[in-house]
Amino acid sequence: MNLNLKRTFTKELPADPIIENSRRQVKEACFSYANPKLTKNPEILHVSKEMAAALGISEAEISSEKFIKVFTGNEMLANTKPYAMCYGGHQFGNWAGQLGDGRAINLFEVEHHDKEWAVQLKGAGETPYSRTADGLAVLRSSIREYLCSEAMFHLGIPTTRALSLALSGDEVMRDMLYDGNSAYEKGAIVSRVSPSFLRFGSFEIFAARQDHKTLKTVVDYTIKQHFSHLGTPSKDTYIKFFAEVSQRTLDMIIHWQRVGFVHGVMNTDNMSILGLTIDYGPYGWLEGFDFGWTPNTTDEQHKRYRYGNQPNIGLWNLYQLANALYPLIEEVEALESILEDYKTGFEKKSLEMMRSKLGLLQVDDKDNELVKNLENTLLLTETDMTIFFRNLSNFKKGDAKKGLKIVKDAFYVSNDLADTIAQQWRNWFDSYDLRLEKELLSDADRNVKMNAVNPKYVLRNYMAQLAIDDANKGDYKLIDELYQLLKQPYAEQQEQEKWFAKRPDWARHKVGCSMLSCSS
Repeated sequence: MNLNLKRTFTKELPADPIIENSRRQVKEACFSYANPKLTKNPEILHVSKEMAAALGISEAEISSEKFIKVFTGNEMLANTKPYAMCYGGHQFGNWAGQLGDGRAINLFEVEHHDKEWAVQLKGAGETPYSRTADGLAVLRSSIREYLCSEAMFHLGIPTTRALSLALSGDEVMRDMLYDGNSAYEKGAIVSRVSPSFLRFGSFEIFAARQDHKTLKTVVDYTIKQHFSHLGTPSKDTYIKFFAEVSQRTLDMIIHWQRVGFVHGVMNTDNMSILGLTIDYGPYGWLEGFDFGWTPNTTDEQHKRYRYGNQPNIGLWNLYQLANALYPLIEEVEALESILEDYKTGFEKKSLEMMRSKLGLLQVDDKDNELVKNLENTLLLTETDMTIFFRNLSNFKKGDAKKGLKIVKDAFYVSNDLADTIAQQWRNWFDSYDLRLEKELLSDADRNVKMNAVNPKYVLRNYMAQLAIDDANKGDYKLIDELYQLLKQPYAEQQEQEKWFAKRPDWARHKVGCSMLSCSS
């Protein structure tokens, strides 16, 4: 492979002087060198040809033995030196100190077609940041990460990407639900790709240690590499930098809310400084519309990272980033103003997003009331979010009396809607129909616009689990079927209609379909 390799991160940021790969506190350094673990019998299961092309890897190279070896950590490209990044983070609201890449090892950086990418392996072995863990990953979590990162990209949501999914050939011991029932699972490695894997925690760690010199170094590097349009690093630039990170974070979360994506573990070490969705662990997609739902069993009691709380957590995390950047800025008012802009921006952008889901282009003072009434009505009985909004696009002006029929497939108990609930739905459809009278678009044009923001296909939890169940038996065909399906989430794809369906009853309480843990 003749890649245009770069070494910007390791050249411009301070390295851990200790070469030994032992677990330890790493001070005054942004990374530690660490080589991937050699694996027993690596096998590539799937490759994103689209992502390979973006890196400058040809289809012939994808099929080569070298590709298998490099992207499972069994061979290093010439002039590359793998490393793990140092960062800290707040986990479930509490400062956790040093965390770092405990099972991610960055292989190299590539420049292709004027874009720079960092390429890393997740599940490739221990690093100085592995703490008590083994640095490995298992097949079930790796399939979920691989499929979801590419699915999110095609939904138009800012995200890190995935290049390849591979079996390591090794067995890995995991306690899937942290309940004392450990078992061996197939080991796997995902090759992840992003312009940068820097997180909020990459800045917090140095502020927490009062290492303002390294803090300034990493902030200046980030601005120079990824926010150069803001100008030369200075106090004013730092303020602009924080403002842009805040806006990118908000935009990303608005997208999550639009499609019903629940990240599951929005700790500050899982928040990308570029506003990208990162670290696909115990994530999930809303089946029934529910502001209180979270897929993460670790968060079952307090539901901190529930669907309806994601925008608030984004703000809380930005407060932590503001505290980290404060030593370089020393202006409380400037930072507080940006955080206030996030709050008002959320109200504005959230309403704009809901207008788009409802096919409303004109602005009306009562739109907020229409949206609130819809959300309240959606909560009255279990209603599939994806199917409801997709089918709502078939509503035509004057269709108020047909409204319930148009969306009936979204109800989990469609034949048994209580009279009071059915009446509330009729009332809402009357309001919606009246509101559509103010719209200039034809029914057909509105349908097209709504279908461009309301996906028909998302990676429902049970779909990923079916692929995992097959893969555990050695059948990997469903991974590709879902990968191809999710490349066109807004298209009708009538031959794939079986996936445009509510969660089956068997999946309601099945592990991996309704509840997940951070164990991977």
